[in-house]
Amino acid sequence: MDTQETGEAADARGARGAQVHRTPEAVYDIVVAGSGAAGLAAAVTARLRGLSVLVVEKTGAYGGTTALSGGAIWVPDSFHLADAGVGDSRETARAYLRATVGDRVPADRQEAYLEHAPRMVREFHDRTAVRFVHTDGYSDYYPELPGGLVRGRSIEPEVFDLRRLPARLRAGLRRAHLPSYGLTITSYDFRYLNMVTRTWAGRRTSVKVGLRAVRDRLAGRRPVALGEALIARLRYSLAKLQGDLWLNAPVTELLTGDDGRVTGVRIRHEGTPRTVRARLGVVLASGGFAKNAALRDRHLPAPTSVEWSSAPEGQDGDALQAGLGLGAATDLLEKVWGAPSVVAPGAEAPFFLVAERGTPNMIVVDGAGDRYVNEAAPYHEFVEAMYAHRDKTGAETAPSWLILDARARARYVFMGLFPGQRFPKEMLDSGFVRTARTIDELARKLEIDPRRLADTVERFNSFARNGKDEDFGRGDSAYDNYYGDPTLPNPNLGELTSAPYYAIPVHPGDLGTKGGLVTDAHARVLRTDGDPVPGLYATGNASAAVMGETYPGPGATIGPAMAFSYIAVEHMAATTGL
Repeated sequence: MDTQETGEAADARGARGAQVHRTPEAVYDIVVAGSGAAGLAAAVTARLRGLSVLVVEKTGAYGGTTALSGGAIWVPDSFHLADAGVGDSRETARAYLRATVGDRVPADRQEAYLEHAPRMVREFHDRTAVRFVHTDGYSDYYPELPGGLVRGRSIEPEVFDLRRLPARLRAGLRRAHLPSYGLTITSYDFRYLNMVTRTWAGRRTSVKVGLRAVRDRLAGRRPVALGEALIARLRYSLAKLQGDLWLNAPVTELLTGDDGRVTGVRIRHEGTPRTVRARLGVVLASGGFAKNAALRDRHLPAPTSVEWSSAPEGQDGDALQAGLGLGAATDLLEKVWGAPSVVAPGAEAPFFLVAERGTPNMIVVDGAGDRYVNEAAPYHEFVEAMYAHRDKTGAETAPSWLILDARARARYVFMGLFPGQRFPKEMLDSGFVRTARTIDELARKLEIDPRRLADTVERFNSFARNGKDEDFGRGDSAYDNYYGDPTLPNPNLGELTSAPYYAIPVHPGDLGTKGGLVTDAHARVLRTDGDPVPGLYATGNASAAVMGETYPGPGATIGPAMAFSYIAVEHMAATTGL
């Protein structure tokens, strides 16, 4: 059968030993399954080490969940933090991981991340087109804990001009299709744009973003930000380094030798079976099982639904099943990267509520009409609370109801709608958005006891007047304040007193599953007896998260995914003496 090469240099000149002519089998040093940030980081690292590499992507678009994300990575002690004057060190970061992750994950894996993640960022900056900028002020999710940083450790990708990618590579990029109305908005921009009606910083940012859009249009630029920018930068770098990527190429089997070593993969490329040998190893970076209903029902807390997940198609647990077939151990299968989400009628994907939960004049209640969580809490913690409250009280939390008043709609961005912009007619006509002139009327529409909801609203309003949430501490953390209104005494508290009132159903969604194959400090997949499976590595959501049961900061998903890909390839490269 024929091999087929795609990418910017199909002849892969300079690829170490790659068989790029027509042969029954393709042979590379490393084969990577999955083309999100984890897979592309592995491939870029391989080429930087002079190793031939092939990325095989199951779907018809590269980028995975990363392309749909904010694209930030959480990396302690990076040079970006040093340049920004943020006081960080490995010791400080270690204390923070000890306070958040604890001993849920072996210390050597945590230490590997602290050592290699900043090295990866530095090398990619110096030798590739992958560029980040510090998102100053986007705090760690628990900045008050030992080692936490209020200014944050998160860095986001610089805006990228898609014109730099050849047309055939642009066509394969997974697109997020965010409701940005033709504007290119970074995470840092959005914090201020959210306050466009409230602060001069918001107004200045709106002018900056608008002028940038005009300049880009006049110059013919095609800028992208967030996860799309990160994936585009990685893909551009891989093409320049002459690495290969095949789309529509799901892995159907891991190949092993007589000694149990993984030696390659069988794939179905564009419908044609192919064999690809891997001299040094295979990296599983193909994501978790967020789109596999059967596995969700088996492992995740109930209720659960693929419709609530922001992960793209293809996240079916292929890596998990392949590893289990070789006796691999698993961990954290009951956990997700939680993301409170709304599923609007006709929407292609859920809308992930981030900033919306930090704004004033808004509460979230259960099916009985009671508040049960700090609405502005880190999103992972919010979803955990949805399940915990349901289990403890029996009250329905899937959905919960986000209730906001007319003042909130007039002042703040909500679900991609500008301040004062009306909800689309289909949202109202379908009943997805419930609206009423009084809290009593709204309660009846939600089938909640009106007196109980009125008591909940009045209690919250008293907290807002006093500037202190005595029930759940909303606004006490610097993280809460990031998306709050800085013109208020407590940036996260404002009374619900202005009609009309609106209610939107919120579900315990996710960015993906976080459980998977157990790996060691070199990203090697481990068997149930603790020994590594020779030649097999796993990173990203294909592996059990190094962050354990928590979520320490913005980008604590993608950062480790990239770093352990880097670590895996370095481990393989060491066996060649490179």
